[in-house]
Amino acid sequence: IRKGLHLHTCGQVLKPQETRKLHVWLVPGDGAGPPVLAFSVRVGSGVASSGSPASPPRFSAAGRASSTVLSPLALQVLLCLSGTCCALHFLATLLLLVYKSQVFTYPHSCLVLDVTLLFLMGILEAIRLYFGTMGNLMEAEVPLAASLVLTVGVALLSAYFLLWQTLVLRADSALGALLLALHSLEAVLQVVAIAAFVS
Repeated sequence: IRKGLHLHTCGQVLKPQETRKLHVWLVPGDGAGPPVLAFSVRVGSGVASSGSPASPPRFSAAGRASSTVLSPLALQVLLCLSGTCCALHFLATLLLLVYKSQVFTYPHSCLVLDVTLLFLMGILEAIRLYFGTMGNLMEAEVPLAASLVLTVGVALLSAYFLLWQTLVLRADSALGALLLALHSLEAVLQVVAIAAFVS
């Protein structure tokens, strides 16, 4: 374990005297950030139906469990990419709002509304990415479902900045379309991941 990381484990009994699901994840030392690494292993907790003792999980030569990890890699990569794109979208949109307020006639009330919705979108985006990362790495459908609901809300705010904000420039259209496409793809992968975790 690297310095500054802590190992956490959690066992969940799925069926009495049959199998147990062991969650293992590494979190930063302060416990503030999402897990750096997480995986789940199914191990025997009793006697199998045939009467023979349940065998322990098999490990490969590299020391990794042979159990299949359900967390889709594509979703995890997309969550990381989405975090970067959303940060760039927030900064670019904020600069565009400052530019439009200086160059064009921008009503003060509309400017306050657009800035407020932009900051609200940034806050929801951070919460959405946190729940999505936690749910995907820990194979937990509840945090991932919460992230899916927030994805819908953030997508609506993206549509607002794409179509309905006071002044829409071509740069606004390009940024909004890219972010909306990213959120749509992410929502599809989240639905697939939730279905895999529940089944």
